Amino acid sequence: MSHFAYVLISYAASAFVVLALVAWVIIDQRARKAELAALESRGVRRRSDSAPAKADHG
Repeated sequence: MSHFAYVLISYAASAFVVLALVAWVIIDQRARKAELAALESRGVRRRSDSAPAKADHG
């Protein structure tokens, strides 16, 4: 195998892995958004939506 072919295959494999990871993140993000929407439609709210309680550490 020539040096050029080795480099080309290495870059192609790396690009494939990066694109697969990006696709996985996008698919997972859509799934999490759908889960959040389902929970919010049932009335479940995020804890971060409420104002934080002030603690007295005095």
